[in-house]
Amino acid sequence: MFTDTTRAMATVTTLRFLLTVDRWRRSRGVIFQFRTLAVLVPGVTQIDNKSDFLGKKPHRKHPGILQLPYVRLPQALTNAARVLLAESSMSNVEKEVHALTSYLWSRHLPVEPEELQRRAIHLEKKFSENQDLPQTEEKLREAVLHVLRKTTYHWQELSYNEELSLVYMAARLDGGFAAVSRAFHEIRIRIPEFKPQTLMDFGSGTGSVTWAAHNTWGQSLREYMCVDRSAAMLDLAEKLLKGGSQTGEPYVPGVFFRQFLPVSPKVQFDVVVSAFALSELPSKADRTEVVQTLWRKTSHFLVLLENGTKAGHRLLMDARDLVLKGKEKLPSDPRPSFVFAPCPHELPCPQLTASQPLACSFSQAYHPIPFSWNKKPKEEKFSMVILARGSPEEVNRWPRITQPVLKRPRHVHCHLCCSDGHMQHAVITARRHGRDLYRCARVSSWGDLLPVITPSEFPLSPAQDPPENSIRVDKDM
Repeated sequence: MFTDTTRAMATVTTLRFLLTVDRWRRSRGVIFQFRTLAVLVPGVTQIDNKSDFLGKKPHRKHPGILQLPYVRLPQALTNAARVLLAESSMSNVEKEVHALTSYLWSRHLPVEPEELQRRAIHLEKKFSENQDLPQTEEKLREAVLHVLRKTTYHWQELSYNEELSLVYMAARLDGGFAAVSRAFHEIRIRIPEFKPQTLMDFGSGTGSVTWAAHNTWGQSLREYMCVDRSAAMLDLAEKLLKGGSQTGEPYVPGVFFRQFLPVSPKVQFDVVVSAFALSELPSKADRTEVVQTLWRKTSHFLVLLENGTKAGHRLLMDARDLVLKGKEKLPSDPRPSFVFAPCPHELPCPQLTASQPLACSFSQAYHPIPFSWNKKPKEEKFSMVILARGSPEEVNRWPRITQPVLKRPRHVHCHLCCSDGHMQHAVITARRHGRDLYRCARVSSWGDLLPVITPSEFPLSPAQDPPENSIRVDKDM
């Protein structure tokens, strides 16, 4: 058994050894590579001070901060929603709201005919090789259909009548408003001189995009075009604008409703939005046609949002690639496309190409409409992509924080999507990276930009010792 004195002497000896090793490491310029901090950012990482980005502002207000505080619906919208629900004759509204919310969140994309045919051929081949099963053509066909019915997701189109529209309003109006407000906030903060005059909302539903846009750019917007196939939804959106009634002056002027997209190719809008609408289309061909049409209608920004699930993220990445790789150019607008947010690059999404694909999603806190079942603040989890016309050189390409920041004593863990198209798990300390970068990282949140530059034109060879200010990352964690 060790005595207390022996333990104390052993501890002192260990500390002396570690201090000696540390002094030797510093004198030799050697940095040990432990498993938890194993890989280095390719390039010299430093704070982006080229434009004195902080000025006289504190670090907690650095220009990469994009997270909104708790979002609250305009009081006029809250009042109108409560009036409409109180006047309805529906029973068990709370139960219907929870059921619709769960259904929308767990919904998958419809299976494409090509994929269904591939599965059928695979099953037919598998059953043909099994000698224990009857081999007649009819029996084989019945066995294949039986398995397909059990294993294939049965997607159904939602038909919004008056009652279901009200349930959707109670379930999604506040969360949708919060997500869209966060997307618009990013454009306004990063490009404060942008003053849009026209906006089109595809799949407008209850009109939350119109309210969020008015809340963000109400001084400059003069025309809002709301497009939705459901006449009941358009009627509900108009009532919400008029305080819950058919008559009266709308709270937001210049709003127009229609059931189909404008046909003329010459009609463009400064901002075009599709919020939680692409996933309602029945096939990939329909989504392709709609995305191409929306991009043709876009003068400056195309904002796409979906649920923060793998299906929602993959759908947005398909739309992103479609626009970026599109070869069609309007004679009146030859400007190329680029990704404004959240990606700091136009390369394939590293979240999808990882060995275990993850959804690139964000979270926005909000105060829900004070119905009886909405007691506490909520979080809206969503995926988004904002595409723009012009050149990516017009905006900064700082790394995006893609997960909650882990703050630990004297160091910070940040998961970053970088401009070279790779994910990095950066461990930032004040000693290695400087006080400015450390404090900026410490006050940043999920979804913010970290104001650093990592020039890829100075790659490190595997044998090189990293410089003292390199961000260390961990790809094993």
